[in-house]
Amino acid sequence: MSRHAEELMELAVEAAQSRHLPDFLEQFALRSTRMLDAMWGGVAVYRGRETELHAMPGGASTAEAAASWIISCARDSQNDVEARAIPKETAAALALPEEPGAVVLVRIAASADERLGTLCLLRKRKTLGADEKRLLHALASHAALSLENFRRFSQLERSKRQWVEDIDAISDYIVVHDRTWNIVRTNRSLASHLGVPPVALVGEAMSSLRQIAETGSDLPCPFCRDTERAKEEYVAASAERIFLVSTSRTPGVSDDDTRTIHVLKDITDRREAERRYRELFDSIQEGLFFATPDGRFLDVNDAMVRMLGYASREELLRADVSPHLYPVPEARDKFLKALSERGVLRNYEETLRRKDGTLLHTLQNITAVRDARGRIAQIRGLMLDVTEQKTFQSQLQRERDFNQKILNTTQSMILVLDTAGLISYANRRCYEAGYQEGELIGHRLVDWVEASHREDFDAALETTAHGHQVENLELRVRRSDGSMGHFSISLSPMRDEQNAVNSVVVVMTDITDAALLQAKLAHSEKMATIGRLVSGVAHEVNNPLAAILGFTDLLLENPDVPGSAREDLQIILHETQRTKDIVQDLLSFARQRPVQRELVQVNSVLRQTIKLRSYDFASHGVEVVEDFEEALAAALGDSQQLQQVFLNILNNAYDAVQEAGQRGRIKIHTRRQAEMIEVAISDNGTGISDPQRIFDPFYTTKQVGKGTGLGLSICYGIVRAHGGEIQCWNNEQGAGSTFVVRIPVATEAALAAAATKEAGR
Repeated sequence: MSRHAEELMELAVEAAQSRHLPDFLEQFALRSTRMLDAMWGGVAVYRGRETELHAMPGGASTAEAAASWIISCARDSQNDVEARAIPKETAAALALPEEPGAVVLVRIAASADERLGTLCLLRKRKTLGADEKRLLHALASHAALSLENFRRFSQLERSKRQWVEDIDAISDYIVVHDRTWNIVRTNRSLASHLGVPPVALVGEAMSSLRQIAETGSDLPCPFCRDTERAKEEYVAASAERIFLVSTSRTPGVSDDDTRTIHVLKDITDRREAERRYRELFDSIQEGLFFATPDGRFLDVNDAMVRMLGYASREELLRADVSPHLYPVPEARDKFLKALSERGVLRNYEETLRRKDGTLLHTLQNITAVRDARGRIAQIRGLMLDVTEQKTFQSQLQRERDFNQKILNTTQSMILVLDTAGLISYANRRCYEAGYQEGELIGHRLVDWVEASHREDFDAALETTAHGHQVENLELRVRRSDGSMGHFSISLSPMRDEQNAVNSVVVVMTDITDAALLQAKLAHSEKMATIGRLVSGVAHEVNNPLAAILGFTDLLLENPDVPGSAREDLQIILHETQRTKDIVQDLLSFARQRPVQRELVQVNSVLRQTIKLRSYDFASHGVEVVEDFEEALAAALGDSQQLQQVFLNILNNAYDAVQEAGQRGRIKIHTRRQAEMIEVAISDNGTGISDPQRIFDPFYTTKQVGKGTGLGLSICYGIVRAHGGEIQCWNNEQGAGSTFVVRIPVATEAALAAAATKEAGR
């Protein structure tokens, strides 16, 4: 770890000193490769939709397909650190001594969590240790800081280059030489006057410029008179022109390398030249200033005046703004200390105060001009106003946080689709509902809609793509657990700058429970209505039936009735008795007796019920499989009524497997689900033709005379009276159907009451 710490320190130094981003990224990739024992390394840098891959120097060249795959992985990666296996064909395309087994992707993000790039490392192992992950996070932090600095300072560097070009545009002659009297730089005007390009003069002796003007100096430089002075200014003449020679001496690259700058101004038309210089000075959009060490401005351009909020240059130069300029006095002391120590401050961030008291966020390049004693005599700087950028970033971040909180706290699932119906965004609620990101992002939402409803969804999506909103579309959609639920779906169009619809916002609310509750309520109301109707009809029919039965019995007992008539009377008696049984079933349905509340062992009731039909099951080859939870809690209810429910379901299952014409199999499963006892009875019979109507009174699929259609309706009423529910469906896997009965578990109070009742017997 000490070696890694040293390398990280060296990396930080390189980042601070580097001025060329591609070189830094290549060296960064090389160091990262070495520190992580990888085979190859590179950094993918994002510039809008474009991606640049900077590979380590001296590494193997990546084939175009392999490079594209690496970039695609980097773009797709959403985690801070991620390792992916490399396909065989991609690994073969890499000219490496050994085929790598995995690519490690490390997210490089800015302080605002904006993705700047991805560190990509190819290595044998896919797994990463804790130390390796910490090291990768440290490397990502270094890379993020460097990328952010390069990006933030690029605008300032452009301003710097513009400043150099502006200097070249000055008509005065400018030449810079070092302590050995050799030319370091000249501007374009001087070089043009001599008829050579500026670069041709670099390195030449200053004595070669004597032809420009005669100053009478005996020094190797014709424009230097007193080298001990930091500044000189005098007039020199040539045969054709008169120049104002201004000389300044400043530290160069090293402390002992003093640079001397000579500016030869043609003052033949001095006023015009001064006007042009001022126009150039003021045309720069960045603030330029010259100031004394105590903070008084010597000269500023118009941009600087506007930045600080003053009415004119004269007002700013006349006022002593130093005490007001820094909101925090310690900030100025810190600035002067840094400038004194380093001489030059690049990309220095400072918050200043305008005339009206508002804050001004700036980014500055500052140079200290020293006198002969090395003390700061003047401060020169270029200032960039980044207040609007800072304010915009803060506002954008607040709006992003606000919108994100709304999206993440709503109870509805919110998705964004492109115009092709592919999901590009899903809020947190989607993942809380159990959906995985991999099965949502990039997939078609219509694939989650039930097949019978997909045409409706496609039509709604088409309507929204044409700019119209669709609200409260109720469809069945597959949940994360595979079950189908009822959802209320609203679709809204999103538009781009050209007012064209480029995406669709989908808000989905699961209304399954509400839909089931509504269906149960409607069914209960229907059952109650039918019950009242049946009760009245049954009572009216019962009286004439009793008379028919009575008179038929009397006729049968009369010896004078002939034999042929007796046979007819027997038929009348049998059919009337059958009609009476049907009426009794109707009365049972309409006037169910109250539930006798007592502790019931559901498993025992089921075993007793199975015994009632065991002979029929065994004689007709029907296999009954018992899958009971032995420690099943007791329920509170009526054992006889529950036995009636289970027997009715078993009878229907037996009839269904008999009709199927194959070896019958009935499976009975019990378990506890939260506060409910669940009994599931499945068979491999013919299934149910219409599960939605199975509990409706008088609905039956049996032949005439074999069923009244009231059995399951009575079962429905019994289970509801117990505070439970009964459902059925056709089996998805295989033939047959499944009935599920759920009744509440007995509460502790009910158990205590039952124990007291038992003790009192």
